[in-house]
Amino acid sequence: MIRENLKLLTERVETSARRAAREPGTVKIVLVTKNIPVDRIREAYDCGFRVFGENRVQEFLEKFPALPSDITWHLIGHLQTNKVKYIADKISLIHSVDSVKLAEELEKRAALIGRNIRVLLEVNTSGEASKFGFSPDGVAGSFSNIKALPHLEVLGLMTIGPLTEDKVTSREAFRSLKVTKEKIEQNFGVSLPELSMGMSGDYEIAIEEGSTMVRIGTVVFGLPRWR
Repeated sequence: MIRENLKLLTERVETSARRAAREPGTVKIVLVTKNIPVDRIREAYDCGFRVFGENRVQEFLEKFPALPSDITWHLIGHLQTNKVKYIADKISLIHSVDSVKLAEELEKRAALIGRNIRVLLEVNTSGEASKFGFSPDGVAGSFSNIKALPHLEVLGLMTIGPLTEDKVTSREAFRSLKVTKEKIEQNFGVSLPELSMGMSGDYEIAIEEGSTMVRIGTVVFGLPRWR
């Protein structure tokens, strides 16, 4: 089932990219493994997928030693500053930097272990109080501070789509992130190549609006059965 789901997902991602006049290779699939047991993650690995995203630090730490070392792990959930020390040397990309305070803690840990940490800044494009992230209008001010941290490499922005079945509302949120990215690039003279937006229910719209990373769990693994 997982193999079939991955095949269908890949086809739909490629179709969505072509519909937006984009090359399919410009969209990366991050398989979300929240509450997914190791044996089912390994099934996806055996299908050739190597990029996986975890939401919770503790769950990631349990799975990390039990899975192949060539997996590229992303941290996609909310990250508390007191958990940074546990994952700073293991995570390839953190999608959810939502405050200057968190960025400064990442910088501190990165300097201690002698590596650069790649990050995305989380932006709350829906305005929903339940979501973390900078506001679209406020992220640029924080970007100037985070950009100055020598051990952090800001690759782009991330957002979580609004909790709605209204495609127009979803599209507006994703378009807002792209516009925000372009404003930062213009104002600071930088390149931000990554836009992490789109999950199982809205990834096709997100791709059409410029997403370079889609975070997919349910349509591949089904509803979580672990824990």
